[in-house]
Amino acid sequence: MIKQLVLSVAVLTMIPSGSESASIAEAGEYHSALTEQVCLANNIYWEARNQTEEGMIGVGLVVRNRVNDNRFPHSYCEVVHEGPTRPSWRNPDTRIPVKHRCQFSWYCDGKSDDIRSNELDIYAIASDIAHRIYSGDITDITNGATHYHADYVIPAWAATKIKTIQIDNHIFYRWEF
Repeated sequence: MIKQLVLSVAVLTMIPSGSESASIAEAGEYHSALTEQVCLANNIYWEARNQTEEGMIGVGLVVRNRVNDNRFPHSYCEVVHEGPTRPSWRNPDTRIPVKHRCQFSWYCDGKSDDIRSNELDIYAIASDIAHRIYSGDITDITNGATHYHADYVIPAWAATKIKTIQIDNHIFYRWEF
């Protein structure tokens, strides 16, 4: 219920008239501007809700940079939801993410994705940032980063990428061609 309320109030009110156009992602799926911004806002919230606004922007820009990179899916939702899937035990025709194997850990950690009622203000900030990134109103402060990780881990892939910046607890990297 809270998730639906936030999506209808925080995001819908931020989309200016005329920007409701839809796009077709390379995979042929329909993505409205609202859906794309909700996917981006959810990712910003779950990945960076404990960071400064600059840190939240950095996380959102990584998604945008991936959308604009032909090595990744071509929509915000597909980038956020990227990862292996398996048939659901409830309905084999429904595919669900494989736990702990997604690009963004929150999406397949097995926990609820409902926005916490005491963090609606943080989700509103994430929604505003998502709208501004989607609309092209934010300059890339990550220098083209396509990857990031928390500063308390060192993933194996980090050695194969170019470090661009650290913002709060996230270290950002660019994947060179």
